[in-house]
Amino acid sequence: MKNIFDVLTESHEKQRLLLDSLMETSGDSPVRKEFYDNLKQELEQHAAAEERYFYAPLIESDKTIDLSRHGIAEHHAIDKMIAQIDETDRSSPAWLTLMKKLRHKVLHHLEEEEQRFFQMAGKVMSDEQKQQLANDYIQEMTH
Repeated sequence: MKNIFDVLTESHEKQRLLLDSLMETSGDSPVRKEFYDNLKQELEQHAAAEERYFYAPLIESDKTIDLSRHGIAEHHAIDKMIAQIDETDRSSPAWLTLMKKLRHKVLHHLEEEEQRFFQMAGKVMSDEQKQQLANDYIQEMTH
């Protein structure tokens, strides 16, 4: 049975792969558009589901309220970066510069969650809650 950390890590790996793949693309190519669209969709769905099924329960605990707020603030910063990239020509050097900044921000966020947040969350969630949140997360991501 998977827990919330397993399913979040799977999504994180998908994001890392898409970010790495995007760095290999050039110009306004169909493959760059496809990888970017997939990344954008994964980031948006993941952020919404993660806020609902990971951060929301953690906000209820004094031990994890600050990290929850920090994680959600980083999601908003990532959203702003995506909006900026959306308005930039995919074939311009500026697009790649913004994409590198987004990649850095997302990778930092994922590492912070996996290295710090998961450990703290593990202490305040029951095993049953971890499994239920994983099921809820999976259901939201597949609909």
